[in-house]
Amino acid sequence: MNSLRLLWSYARARRNAGRWKTREALERWQDTAVRRHLAWVRRHSPYYQELYAGLDLRNWRDFPIIGKTEMMGNFSRLNTAGLDLGEALRVAQRAEETRDFLPMVKGLTVGLSSGTSGSRGLFAASAAERAEWAGTLLARVLPRGLAAHGQRAALFLRSNSNLYRSIQSRRLSFRYFDLLRPWEELLEQLEAFAPTLLVAPPSALRRLAEARAAGRISVRPDKICAAAEVLEPQDAAFIAAAFGHRAVHGIYQATEGFLGATCAYGTMHLNEDVAVIQREELGEGRFVPIITDFRRRTQPVIRHRLNDVLRERRTPCPCGSLFTALEAVEGRCDDLLVFERVGGGTVEIFPDFIRLAVITAHPAIEEYSVVQDPENGGLRVALKTPLPMAGEAARTVEQSLHRFWKNQRFRPVPLRFGPWSPPEPGQKLRRILRTVPQLP
Repeated sequence: MNSLRLLWSYARARRNAGRWKTREALERWQDTAVRRHLAWVRRHSPYYQELYAGLDLRNWRDFPIIGKTEMMGNFSRLNTAGLDLGEALRVAQRAEETRDFLPMVKGLTVGLSSGTSGSRGLFAASAAERAEWAGTLLARVLPRGLAAHGQRAALFLRSNSNLYRSIQSRRLSFRYFDLLRPWEELLEQLEAFAPTLLVAPPSALRRLAEARAAGRISVRPDKICAAAEVLEPQDAAFIAAAFGHRAVHGIYQATEGFLGATCAYGTMHLNEDVAVIQREELGEGRFVPIITDFRRRTQPVIRHRLNDVLRERRTPCPCGSLFTALEAVEGRCDDLLVFERVGGGTVEIFPDFIRLAVITAHPAIEEYSVVQDPENGGLRVALKTPLPMAGEAARTVEQSLHRFWKNQRFRPVPLRFGPWSPPEPGQKLRRILRTVPQLP
């Protein structure tokens, strides 16, 4: 990896935090960066050369929108390094199976997303892009800054990557903790490593917090970051309390790039010095992001629509950043549940409303999931509670959901309760989701 590029990217990201005085100045700078980037991409990507033929780059904000389906379907022509989709997928899949994430294709890192949105995505990055990513990530996440010695980062993740190996330096020790390894083994390794920075999905952080509360581990990192899953308020509070922190920080990252991180005040800010995030408005401050990353060249991400639902913060963040501040990353669009109105028609409901109806119903509820059946709209509700409270908790959740439906004038749907079980090792935790009908 290019260490000088990493340091340059780190310094630039630190400087960019307060570089612009107004949103207008930031957006003018973004416009210039995007047009310069698109001119390069159009020369080097056969897919974008064809897609943007005859289009004026000054109107890039209105260019065609693509998603993961289009990206994967045209991957071999979309990337600028001559990567073949089949070969890249074989290498990435073999890495998942063997847990050896070192092999590359044509000197490029390739990897698979976890498929939370319903289909797996593939990412590819050059050594220069890995250094860019690492520098920006360290600038936004590292608790003591890159100059401090003796920092140790522990990453609990579904898969390793050469991206994460880019973080290793003389000042910063990196350790990957494979979530498919036995949990007791991971706890022993974590205790011996004594990280100053801990990054993990909320489901893993919750288990680590439970282990610390039970006295099985004593580590106390300087900073804790949740990644890969939606961090819910009750989990954030429990994790922070168990580790003696005021807050759990967050990293917002996807196949499409490093999209955001929390500031010192715990507010998630989008990385708008790396990408332009346009909005497909959903109302009440919620929007679906459309990403244009003007740094990635190997696998360009331009006017790429994600399946995430973001909710903008209504009040300015005390940190003073001009970058868009979020109240929450609420989950995937296919996690919106669908109900019928009493007077006819259907409506999509954001997960937050169902979440509140469940977690506020009974204090004994420790974990839960809600899955909507596509055939009859019914809900399968799984609850984790102390055994004597299971029946009572189920009844109060049922009452809470019926109150919600009555207040919103929705038709009630069948409810089926059962015990909660954690996700399979390596799978993301999705508490509220709507399954899709199976093809015959």
